[in-house]
Amino acid sequence: MADDINPSKGVIRLLALTVLLMWLPAIADSQLMKKSGMKIHHTASDIPIGNLNNLAWKRADEVKIATDWNGNEAAKGRRFAVRMLWSVSALYVRFEAAQAEPLVVNDKPELGKKTMRLWERDVCELFIAPDGRNRRRYYEFEIAPTGEWLDLVVDWMKDEPRDWEYTSGMETFAKIETGEVTMAMKIPWSAFGGMPKHGDVWLGNLFRQVGSGESRGYLAWSPTMTKDPQFHVPEKFGEFVFVK
Repeated sequence: MADDINPSKGVIRLLALTVLLMWLPAIADSQLMKKSGMKIHHTASDIPIGNLNNLAWKRADEVKIATDWNGNEAAKGRRFAVRMLWSVSALYVRFEAAQAEPLVVNDKPELGKKTMRLWERDVCELFIAPDGRNRRRYYEFEIAPTGEWLDLVVDWMKDEPRDWEYTSGMETFAKIETGEVTMAMKIPWSAFGGMPKHGDVWLGNLFRQVGSGESRGYLAWSPTMTKDPQFHVPEKFGEFVFVK
């Protein structure tokens, strides 16, 4: 009699499959929501690199970064935010970083040329790959609280992946205040060999290195999830979406 009132195994499987099909769209949406994405809004006019009060910056989305490279929560005094804009002539990147500890910077900065090994001090970085089909070739831009800068091309398909001779023509500006550092980059489209259009998606990541010694911080917008601090993981790049 028990067999007469219990559903057959076939019916149970059918019900289970139906429930699974109902949940699949929700699961897919959840995965999409986990992807790192940042909208870069268009500005009709160019922004002088030193004009941090320009009204165009109000159009930029603020992305707050509070995670280390391994996904752990970063100390509040090391967190930072990024705003990005684009115009017909350039890409603009603005870093606003909390500074709750002594700066680790060059005491004799030279702003007229790129500073090698800038990553050994306090620095914010942008990695960006215009060609999503080839994310292993990307541009690296760094800026320090002193306004020092570094630009290069990284191409992991080459025996020597780093092109130190690359010249982007980037401009920088930095301002140090009590408890905060603001750093801005202006990168002409000639640095990339062309400009995006509305709806284009470039790939990349945003980073900050701060402090020194064993307590040095390595923050990342899209955590690279390596065992040791490592930023050069293009497989973990997020999306930059250009919109007007």
